[in-house]
Amino acid sequence: MERNLFHSLEKWKNKKNRKPLIIQGARQVGKTWIMKEFGARYYQNTVYINFDNNEVMKKVFEIDFDISRIVSAIKIEYGGNFVPEDTLIIFDEIQEAPKALASLKYFYENAPQYAIVAAGSLLGVALHEGTSFPVGKVDFLQLYPMDFREFITALGETELAKAFTKCEYELVNAYSIRCAELLKKYYYIGGMPEAVQTYIDTDDFFEVREVQNNLLKYYEEDFSKHAPKEVIPRIMMVWNSIPAQLAKENRKFMYGSIREGARAKDFELAIQWLEDAGLILKCYRIKKPDIPLIAYMEMSSFKMYMLDVGLLAAKADLSTKVLLEGNAIFEEFKGALTEQYVAQQLKASGRDLYYYSTENSSGEIDFILQQDFACIPVEVKASENLRAKSLRAFCNKYKPLTAIRTSMSNYRKEEWLTNVPLYTLIDYLETVGFRGDVIKPDVR
Repeated sequence: MERNLFHSLEKWKNKKNRKPLIIQGARQVGKTWIMKEFGARYYQNTVYINFDNNEVMKKVFEIDFDISRIVSAIKIEYGGNFVPEDTLIIFDEIQEAPKALASLKYFYENAPQYAIVAAGSLLGVALHEGTSFPVGKVDFLQLYPMDFREFITALGETELAKAFTKCEYELVNAYSIRCAELLKKYYYIGGMPEAVQTYIDTDDFFEVREVQNNLLKYYEEDFSKHAPKEVIPRIMMVWNSIPAQLAKENRKFMYGSIREGARAKDFELAIQWLEDAGLILKCYRIKKPDIPLIAYMEMSSFKMYMLDVGLLAAKADLSTKVLLEGNAIFEEFKGALTEQYVAQQLKASGRDLYYYSTENSSGEIDFILQQDFACIPVEVKASENLRAKSLRAFCNKYKPLTAIRTSMSNYRKEEWLTNVPLYTLIDYLETVGFRGDVIKPDVR
């Protein structure tokens, strides 16, 4: 599979002042695979150490931070000598060996010639709990489930993916039916690599659902194994409430929907744990669409999504029959899948998630994006009904540089907004979406 992260990994490899690299991401998003594949593609030798099942190497790091001694032990583990410039050293499940994590500082300071990539399934949780961390001595990359372009590339639609990247909308519009069919599959399969590979190997949606259900079980087992005992029941309650939270007309996360009379302080630790584990995405309300958006963010008002649209479909027990029912899947439980999809694509492209609504929660704009000195409203439409009353009212009031409505309709630029197909949204944003020559819309 081709992952977008390969481009970032190649840049990291060629940096002059390269630091050890930590790849963050939820369990089963493909961290181990991409580290090994990166080593195979770009290095003569790859040394792989998994601290989850290697007690000997754990003990090596427990003694001290003598890098020459540690490197000697790594060579013994590898079974031979290696040249630093031609070798990638992988530390997997590094949260299981806190001293190995701390050693990255000394590799950077005393032996920068060694290329080291580290990852851990619950590294975010371990760091939040106070594990010693080499602040300022490491680089970071984040890996999410496969985005839609990665998905269709894996399915063999490489030319269509290129058309997305180049924003060749006449060609994309001509193949809109195929694009819609692929997006329908993505809503059901999602971007978890094992689910995607299972579909490629079997062409069986029932096999895919079995993989997804197993992944959900694995995550819930992680709650029991790694979360504080007193928080586990509340983590489960939050986790199980997500489909119902997204099915509401107003998708703002409501504690009362978890349990009658529940308050924020009852579930803050549970939500933080899920966020640290990479299992949820939070989209915060902003009171005012101005730069920087974070200055106008309300920490107490947010929408919560799962990490993957396919897992949301599985969690909601979405029937395979919906795949046969035209556009029904796009509108499933009030368009929640479509909004989840957009949130997931935005996050995978490196964007923070914000939305706007008035104090009384009317006139909501699904997402607000920040680019340089511009705030860009994005309205998400799951159905063919493209009336955009909230977006028009927002543009009348705040006069944004440009406005975007993303839907299943073809690309077209209108007088005061641009309709961008859901399947090309990220490519549009990365290429033409924020060009400075866009004329300010007049929506009077």
